[in-house]
Amino acid sequence: MRFHVITLFPELFGSPLRAGLIGKAIARGQIEVAFKNPRDFATDKHKSVDDTPYGGGSGMVMMAGPIVDALESLPESDGARPHRILMTPQGAPLTQQRAEALSALPALALVCGRYEGVDDRVRDYVDEEISLGDFVLLGGEVAAMAVVECVARLVPGVLGNDASAVDESHVASLLEYPQYTRPAEFRGATVPDVLRSGDHGAIARYRRKEALRRTRARRPDLLAAATLSDEDLKLLAELDAETDR
Repeated sequence: MRFHVITLFPELFGSPLRAGLIGKAIARGQIEVAFKNPRDFATDKHKSVDDTPYGGGSGMVMMAGPIVDALESLPESDGARPHRILMTPQGAPLTQQRAEALSALPALALVCGRYEGVDDRVRDYVDEEISLGDFVLLGGEVAAMAVVECVARLVPGVLGNDASAVDESHVASLLEYPQYTRPAEFRGATVPDVLRSGDHGAIARYRRKEALRRTRARRPDLLAAATLSDEDLKLLAELDAETDR
């Protein structure tokens, strides 16, 4: 999988791309992250990439030309141009389901805005817009790194144990069940007995029930949209009975 990042500050990605599983995946050639700086496509002697906004207002706006030229300079992957994404707080929220779809593509191009944003005409040259949430960052680089990480971890082999990508929060529209490790007792808090029982059926049932409990308490919107089995409905009824006691 190849990621192309259009950014004025490629140096911001140095440490995250060298550390942990992402760094190992890059070293193994499972993913590739390349950078294009819009300043390299500026046409004046000052290498200008921004200008004052038409109509007045504070700050500067990134020009369309250098960004679009950078996008159009990217090589094809598997006979197609990279899927182009503008990182912007005006975009659709990034979800696990969207990350899964993006991980099936051969290449992504992530456009990182800066200053007051990008010339709106850039939107004519991207395939979609993605946001991390209802807040504003100094630029799109942190958001682009989040996309790289959440998509790259879904590429087969990157996690080492591909099952790790399945039993996660949001994968099945539910939050993940509680996790524990040694010691069995920590400052008076103990690991649930069922997790030490060796009964894999009971453990699976416990985990599903706790995922439902946590999702209902913290993200009822996710639970409302989830596809629930008959067993899930039984577990929810048990949770209701516990609440009524």
